[in-house]
Amino acid sequence: MKLWNEGDPIADKAAPDGPIETRWERRQFGAKLVNPANRRKLTVIVVGTGLAGGSAAATLAEAGYKVRSYCYQDSPRRAHSIAAQGGINAAKNYRNDGDSVYRLFYDTVKGGDFRARESNVYRLAQVSVNIIDQCVAQGVPFAREYGGLLDNRSFGGTQVSRTFYARGQTGQQLLLGAYQAMERQIAAGNIEMHARHEMLELVVVDGRARGVVVRDLVTGEITTDFADAVVLASGGYGNVFFLSTNAKGCNVTATWRAHRKGALFANPCYTQIHPTCIPESGTHQSKLTLMSESLRNDGRVWVPKRAGDDRKPADIAEDERDYYLERIYPSFGNLVPRDIASRAAKNVCDEGRGVGPGGLGVYLDFADAITRLGRPAVEAKYGNLFEMYQRITGEDPYVTPMRIYPAVHYTMGGLWVDYDLQSTIPGLFVIGEANFSDHGANRLGASALMQGLADGYFVLPNTINDYLAAGPYPAVAADDPAVVSARASVEDRISALLAVDGDRTVDSFHRELGHIMWEYCGMDRTEQGLTKAISLIRALREEFWTRVKVPGTGEQLNQNLERAGRVADFFELAELMCVDALHRTESCGGHFRAESQTPDGEALRHDDAFSYVAAWEFTGTGEPPVLHKEALGFEYVHPTQRSYK
Repeated sequence: MKLWNEGDPIADKAAPDGPIETRWERRQFGAKLVNPANRRKLTVIVVGTGLAGGSAAATLAEAGYKVRSYCYQDSPRRAHSIAAQGGINAAKNYRNDGDSVYRLFYDTVKGGDFRARESNVYRLAQVSVNIIDQCVAQGVPFAREYGGLLDNRSFGGTQVSRTFYARGQTGQQLLLGAYQAMERQIAAGNIEMHARHEMLELVVVDGRARGVVVRDLVTGEITTDFADAVVLASGGYGNVFFLSTNAKGCNVTATWRAHRKGALFANPCYTQIHPTCIPESGTHQSKLTLMSESLRNDGRVWVPKRAGDDRKPADIAEDERDYYLERIYPSFGNLVPRDIASRAAKNVCDEGRGVGPGGLGVYLDFADAITRLGRPAVEAKYGNLFEMYQRITGEDPYVTPMRIYPAVHYTMGGLWVDYDLQSTIPGLFVIGEANFSDHGANRLGASALMQGLADGYFVLPNTINDYLAAGPYPAVAADDPAVVSARASVEDRISALLAVDGDRTVDSFHRELGHIMWEYCGMDRTEQGLTKAISLIRALREEFWTRVKVPGTGEQLNQNLERAGRVADFFELAELMCVDALHRTESCGGHFRAESQTPDGEALRHDDAFSYVAAWEFTGTGEPPVLHKEALGFEYVHPTQRSYK
């Protein structure tokens, strides 16, 4: 059976040409405006309240639009952005170490293995400097040097210090800044907040996104809501792997429902495996825990030189240790990009030199830093991270090196958007991790927070005006056939899930799906493995719809029902991820095809055949998706074989 068909190419028609330094300024000037009086007549729905959704809702409401915001958490500040640890990048050059907007642009394009749009990345680098000023004005307590100036540290894939941070709680502090801005607008009556509501369908009327169908997670009530535009800020899809650093509630349902309605899904196989996570300890686990990349500033990564060496780390002499990242990549050392660090960890473990249970771990050692800086200095930088590690593992990282291993963390793929962040459905805008736009095949550390706040505070509020200037759009009637159909599809799906009444739990299916994905579509992918994965996923999906057990009803709080709907969408996404990985027979960034590597085991791109965005069109469950290619051009950063040696 044919796994995919190729359709017409797609182009980003909103992107300006000309000098890259002025493209964003010219796009802002060329976009239509909405005067303040007319903004009060326009409504925008924002789904998600993380950094992207929270900042967008607050900014749009501040501008005068009527905003209705939805999240499935019990409070907007419970969004998963709050879990981000290490920092946020900005090209401020406070360290006077050679940083600039252009260098941040260059590092991001190179770090993404030349699979991102230059225009989007340059705009991100430009806007980054404004984000820090915005957040400082909100009172975000960034770390400061002794003299009171904002401090910086380094992250992977760079040779400058451009990362602003608040100990190991940067995401929390940034989200609270966006949350307080949002709460101010809620109190002013400009944002109508709906917590504990999950979006289950997109309403498309006359070809435009006009609303959503949501379920009240407490009462089970299903309602429809209409607006002039819809913004999705619902995050990534890493939980398709079951075990990831994402919160358990993170899911793909909002974006997948939009994909099924016609929004193209771009580069789904680009997933980020983070190199510094606490290793899996057993089958009882439901998620994994991130240890911030910032730890690699002072921590040194090593394994024993001898395979099978199970001595305690303190008993292994210095000359018997292999600081493999420092050895293989002397220019960047322990701060190589995440995809490279993760594969290197996998390689040494595959050689039998891994540490801990099952040999699936490497050491992250702070002994040198404690000797050089003193324990109080290390504690001031990383104290909360060390405490978290000790609580989870029972080991003291001040005395014994941390054990870390790669885990799924972020997804670079997402709904396709143009330069204005608008999807292929007019009126549907997608921001933050939910879109694909800025990171190519690999995201550099501390760039997720940067993109989320750039999209929410500065990009979307400018570009959505161009669309809303043609509004208000005609009112949508509750009995419109498109609305009735959308609502009925939600009700029918819930009924179908409850009616199966099988003998297997939702989590058992999710765990098995995650194992398939990690085994065949994880850090190392092959044609044989991906083909096998597609067959396994299809068989498991069929079994799910005949054996899943969802107790309770739809008219009550029912977390089994919530999870069942999300896992059903993960099945369809998982197949598309494998198809995307199968069709891309090159290696690039987080997508590593074992058949395409350099003699020394690095990712080998094929720019002549794959220098494009793969945007997939949904044609029906089990039907071959259609591939639309968006060609990538590089005028400023010319593609080369990435080297961090």
